[in-house]
Amino acid sequence: MQKRIEINPQIHFGKPCIAGTRIPVINVLELLSEGLSFEEIIQDYYPDLKFEDIRACINYAINILKVEDIHIKEPA
Repeated sequence: MQKRIEINPQIHFGKPCIAGTRIPVINVLELLSEGLSFEEIIQDYYPDLKFEDIRACINYAINILKVEDIHIKEPA
């Protein structure tokens, strides 16, 4: 899955994109958050995508959250 997401400083200011495209991961995640199915995303927005590309976007977001440090500030 990791080979499906790439970061290139020359494409979208280094934001993660689906490999070989200029499709940012965030765009796919936003469509999913709006309730679109994989099929709808491919049919209506990105016909060159594969189901595995969309799954890779989800896995990328999960992996980012796994390593994110959360610092909770105590109320004053």
